[in-house]
Amino acid sequence: MKNAFKLSALLLLFSTGVFAANPAKHHSSKTASINNMVTFSTLPSKRGIEIAVDKNTPGKAVVLIYNWDNDVIWKDALKKDKGMQKAYILNTLDNGNYTVEVMVNKQMVRRTAHVYYKGDAKMVTIRG
Repeated sequence: MKNAFKLSALLLLFSTGVFAANPAKHHSSKTASINNMVTFSTLPSKRGIEIAVDKNTPGKAVVLIYNWDNDVIWKDALKKDKGMQKAYILNTLDNGNYTVEVMVNKQMVRRTAHVYYKGDAKMVTIRG
């Protein structure tokens, strides 16, 4: 009889531990990856970058550009009524790497914009 109580208590303790574990996160087909929603490209003149967010994305997108000290130098919101697309001229910035961050629906994607001189002209490329 004592063994039956011990066994049932042990089984109860084990089953509680199974249910207390973190549940697995389910990814539905409705939740698209932010990498598929956001497009980074350089402008034809290579003076800056263009960020485009899929027009079917709900809500707005927030664009943050950081310098090498992680100071925000530009903050902008892309809204549906504006086409969810915008160009940023970056060749007026100092040479170096800048972090470009886009947040959509609590998801984030980062790329690095590199500003440099090529001959007499200042150019911008996007990496990542």
